[in-house]
Amino acid sequence: MKMELIYPSWPKLERQTEFHLPPHGPVVFAAAMPDYVEINFIDENLQTVDYDADCDIVAISTMLSSQLPRAFDIARQFRERGKTVLFGGIATMLHAEEVQLHADSVFLGEVEGRFEQVLEDFQRGELKPVYDYMYKHPDINLVGTARRDILDRELYNYRGVQMLDLVHASRGCKFNCFPCCTGFLGGRVFRPRPIDKVIEEMEAIQNNRMFIVDNSLAQDRQWLLDLFQAMKPLKKKWVSHPILDDEKVIKAAADAGAWYVYQAVFDTSDTIRNRVKRYQDHGIGVEGTIILGTDDQSEDDIKRLVDFLMEIDLDVAEFTILTPFPQSPIRKEMEKDGRILSNDWLKYTADKVVFQPKQMTPEKLQELYYYAWDTFNADSGHQLKMGELFKKVIRREMDDGTYHRYNPRKSRIFNRAEK
Repeated sequence: MKMELIYPSWPKLERQTEFHLPPHGPVVFAAAMPDYVEINFIDENLQTVDYDADCDIVAISTMLSSQLPRAFDIARQFRERGKTVLFGGIATMLHAEEVQLHADSVFLGEVEGRFEQVLEDFQRGELKPVYDYMYKHPDINLVGTARRDILDRELYNYRGVQMLDLVHASRGCKFNCFPCCTGFLGGRVFRPRPIDKVIEEMEAIQNNRMFIVDNSLAQDRQWLLDLFQAMKPLKKKWVSHPILDDEKVIKAAADAGAWYVYQAVFDTSDTIRNRVKRYQDHGIGVEGTIILGTDDQSEDDIKRLVDFLMEIDLDVAEFTILTPFPQSPIRKEMEKDGRILSNDWLKYTADKVVFQPKQMTPEKLQELYYYAWDTFNADSGHQLKMGELFKKVIRREMDDGTYHRYNPRKSRIFNRAEK
C-alpha cells in the first residue's frame, strides 16, 4: 500500500529567524505503520505537494491551528482527484469537528497499536469517518523509534548548520498551564517511556543535536536523574522545555549534554532571575518564551518585562502574543466573556492579536509585540543571538570530539576529521 504523508505549510512567526526543524509527528506516526505501507513524506514547508502522486491513500499530519487552512486546500485537491484523505495530529484533535468536514476519515489520539485496523477498514472499503482514541492512551511501551528515514535530511539545515532532531521521552503532563492544550491532548498523567527505549532511540539518531520535546522535564525528579545518567555516555547536545529547578537535576542535565532550555518567563521576580542564573552557571543557555497580553499585564508591565530580560542577560527571547487555542483553559474563559475577536486560523500564529486584551486595545498589544522583539534584539538581532548559542554548542562538541558539520555538497553529515 502506498501512502502520501503530507505536513502542510503555515505562516511563520513574524520577527523570528526562519528555520525548519525535522517534524516530529509524522516520523512518530510512520513508526506505527505496518511494514506493508510504503510512505512518501512531503514537508510542504520545504517541498512541493504532487497532487498526481501514485498513492492509495493520503494522510495529512497537522500540528498547528495555522496549518489547517492550507491542509483543507490540500485535502480538497486530492479528493477532487478521487483520493481518500485521512487527517491526524495535534491540530486535528483540537479542531476535530471542523476537520471532519474536509476529510474522508479523521484519526483522533495516539496512534500506536491502533492504525492497522484503520488500514484494514480502508482496504475493505469500510473506512469509518472518525477513529476516536482521545482518552484511551496506548501502552507507553508500544512507542518505538521514530521513522526518521522518511525525511530528506538535506533540507533541514540553516546556513550549513544541521537542525536538531526531535525526540520524546514521555507523554502527558501533570501541569495545567492556562494557555496550553496539553492536558486535553495527552492527558494530565505523566507517562514516561522506559529509559532503555529512549536511549535506544537517541542512539539511532545520527545527528549529535536533539530537541527533547516533552512538555516538561520537571515532572518526576528520580526519573530525570536516571534518564540524564543514561544519556551522559551518548555525548549528545540537546534542547528542552524547562528542567526541574533543582541543583542536582540541573547539574545532571548539564553533564548529560543540556545545551539550552526554553524557559517561560512570566514576571520580573527573583524566582525567574535565579532560575535563569542557575541554568547559565551550569553552562546551559536560556531561550525565554515570553507571552504578551495576559490579563495582569499593562503596557508598562510589558516594557518592564523587556527591560528585565536584558538585565538578567537572557541568551535569546521568543516573544509571542497570548493566543486562545481551542481546548485551552484560557479559551474557555475568553469565550464565556465574549473576548474572542477572530477564528481565522491563519491568524493563530502567536504573533497576531485575536482576542480583546484586558488592559489595552488589540492595536496596542500588537504594537508592543513589535516593541519587545525590536528592543530586546536592538544590540545584535535575533539571528546573531541564536548564532551565539550555536557557537557555544560547537565549542563543546569540538572539546569532546563530537563536532559534525553539514556539507550539502556531500549530502550527508561528515566528521571534522574528514575535512
